[in-house]
Amino acid sequence: MIRECGCPSEYPEWHNQDIDLGGQCIHTIPISCFLHMPIAYELYAKRQQTEIANLELEEKWPGLALTRTGMFRGKRIRLLSHNRSPSRRISFLPSPFNVRVQIHKGNVSTLQVPVREMSIGLIESGKRPKELYLSHLNCPRCQKKEGGDKIMLLRRWVEAPGLKRK
Repeated sequence: MIRECGCPSEYPEWHNQDIDLGGQCIHTIPISCFLHMPIAYELYAKRQQTEIANLELEEKWPGLALTRTGMFRGKRIRLLSHNRSPSRRISFLPSPFNVRVQIHKGNVSTLQVPVREMSIGLIESGKRPKELYLSHLNCPRCQKKEGGDKIMLLRRWVEAPGLKRK
């Protein structure tokens, strides 16, 4: 169930775990960015929610969105239950799609340290860090009720045999 503000009411308990999302059905919408900052993020969030509702798709965790930003483009991903749809925005994640998950209690300005620690931990365990996905678990209105901002960090990784030897 999604709250009125669009925040997920529940999310997976993946804190400090490595998860394989390979083969997971997803709904993807491209977003515009400028220097890794999303532009009109709420508009894209509403557009994606409307599209999912119009297609009558079921989500595993309603409202949970993974965001990946880039220099000028990014994407917003929502995890679906296995559905078949003619929509061009429905696809499946490649297999394997391993991610290490960490829940950060703080805002985006304080992400540098946890992201660096996660990357170092992956390298030390013989895994090469790839792209980073963020999932905001509460909005500014919900932050007051829940005691602060929470962001789920998902760092995709691949096995690196060369790193294991060191």
